[in-house]
Amino acid sequence: MKYLYILLFAVLFTACGNEKNNEVEVAPTKADHDHITVTKAQFESENMVFGNLSEFDFNESIKVNGMIDVPPQSKSSISTFIGGYITKTPLLIGDSVTKGQALVTLENPEYVEIQQNYLEVAEQLNYLKSEFNRQKTLFDEQITSEKNYLKAESTYKSNLAHYNGLRKKLQMMNISPKQVEAGRISSQITLYSPISGAVSKVNVSNGAYVAPSDVILEIVDTDHIHLELEVFEKDVMKIKKGQSIRFQIPEASNETFGAEIHLVGTTIDPTSRRVQVHGHVHNEAHNFIVGMFVEAEIITESNQQMGLPKDALIPLEDGTYVLILDEEKEGEFHLKKVKLEIGKQTEDAVEVLNTDELKNKQLLIKGKGMLLNESEGGHSH
Repeated sequence: MKYLYILLFAVLFTACGNEKNNEVEVAPTKADHDHITVTKAQFESENMVFGNLSEFDFNESIKVNGMIDVPPQSKSSISTFIGGYITKTPLLIGDSVTKGQALVTLENPEYVEIQQNYLEVAEQLNYLKSEFNRQKTLFDEQITSEKNYLKAESTYKSNLAHYNGLRKKLQMMNISPKQVEAGRISSQITLYSPISGAVSKVNVSNGAYVAPSDVILEIVDTDHIHLELEVFEKDVMKIKKGQSIRFQIPEASNETFGAEIHLVGTTIDPTSRRVQVHGHVHNEAHNFIVGMFVEAEIITESNQQMGLPKDALIPLEDGTYVLILDEEKEGEFHLKKVKLEIGKQTEDAVEVLNTDELKNKQLLIKGKGMLLNESEGGHSH
């Protein structure tokens, strides 16, 4: 029984000791109306950070919408001058092509007829030219009449115009007139890419007939990506060439990209009452796709002012405060509340107008969460 009492006494003594130790370790903060005391242990455990007033960009901006686009010269719709049946379409959407690369092959008996006509006219031209020169010589020597000379001239020049027209037609069909004159006639023509880029649309398949009005393929060169933005009429007077643009592609990324206004439209759309604004993207190396929707912000005015990050602010009923380091001693930080006069605001920072009393002061700019209740409670006394 004696040993049992000794054991119980020892347990009680140990428990009291632990409770006392716990009280020492907790070391709660102390607060009054305008002051808060924080131990260094609390400062480190709450990841608190001191800082100073610093300069922030407080911009005035206009929010607009738009899309990723390319200049007109960077787009090309491939079609044929004379209809035909598709015999070869090796390309798919997304395929890269270079300028001059074969895209599609067409076939049509009409191509053969045009080449035959050209060959016949070319053969006649040699005879008519010779006859014209002969009649001219005879007329100059007054051997033949002016009527015969003018008739030979008219026939030759009419045939020459026909020859040149057919020759141009062959060139537009990508058929070599020299090959035709050498007797090599083909029932097929090939269409080539006028620009380098990537295939953005394929509207046909093998065996399909395409008319001259049909778009067979579309090619886009994405080396010169830009923004096409729409600005409301009420904001147009604030927009100028050279202003900065920050934009996001909300459907694809949270990243913010940079651009610059290059051209401002001179006419307002009568339906939407908006003006087109053309912007050059700073870094075109991203995988932008033509037609992507963008949300943009045009910076119309930019200036730097002294301010604080919003993490430093303590909102109370009678205003917004910040904590400054009043004194540091015996392992404790003594903080003092100072009321702020706030100017412009951004998503992350506020402009501070009463900078004189905060200059060269250590301000608590991070880790204030634990102190909010105490600050509010102390303030309410």
